[in-house]
Amino acid sequence: MTPIKISCVSYLNSKPFIYGIENSKLLQDGYIELSLDIPKRCAEKLVNNEVDIGLVPIACLPSIPNYKIISDYCIGTNGKVHSVNLYSQVPINEIENILLDYQSLTSINLTKILCKNFWKINPSFITTQGEFVNEINGTTAGVIIGDRTFNIEYNFKYVYDLSEQWQIFTSLPFVFAVWVANKELNSNILLEFENCLKFGISKIEKVAQMYQEQFINYDVQKYFNEYINYYFDEPKQNALNLYLEYLKLI
Repeated sequence: MTPIKISCVSYLNSKPFIYGIENSKLLQDGYIELSLDIPKRCAEKLVNNEVDIGLVPIACLPSIPNYKIISDYCIGTNGKVHSVNLYSQVPINEIENILLDYQSLTSINLTKILCKNFWKINPSFITTQGEFVNEINGTTAGVIIGDRTFNIEYNFKYVYDLSEQWQIFTSLPFVFAVWVANKELNSNILLEFENCLKFGISKIEKVAQMYQEQFINYDVQKYFNEYINYYFDEPKQNALNLYLEYLKLI
């Protein structure tokens, strides 16, 4: 049997999922293969048919033919997420340029949606290819996501948590990534895969302890329990639908 190939986001917020998958019989018995990638690459692999399942940024969903959300788990939040931020030395209304993190389309498009519909500003958007934190100065702000955000807020006068801003704007939570397949897959394996994710979420306290040493000045357990919400419930489905509607207009 050819194993089902899975791409998962490599950030800290996905470690409970990774723990569940890596400790599953599906992986140990060769039914699945796992690769770890930045969010944008997860989507690219699914679009290019390099994998069968991906933890995909929601902005990429329209580009995936015949996509199907296959899990009740996601990377989401109910308010602040603490790791997807707009950093600036000036307030929103004074920002003229925004540097966009190359690692995720969802966050940069969320920024554009908020600029147009909530903040009512019209900055120039600048794509990036590498690290650019030192270029955030004057009226040039920057969107940074993932583990690189931990403990850098002290360098900036203004930090805007994008999912918190979305919640203020829409009164909805936010979902950054969902588990997606690009083809019909064995239903028994999908059920076992869902159980893998469930098992990983049930071990959040243990996973937090495993990674705490790598993030010495950051409370990993608090991040998992207070900032990330892993359940793809109806409010998050509504948020996803609304985001995709706004995405058509930018």
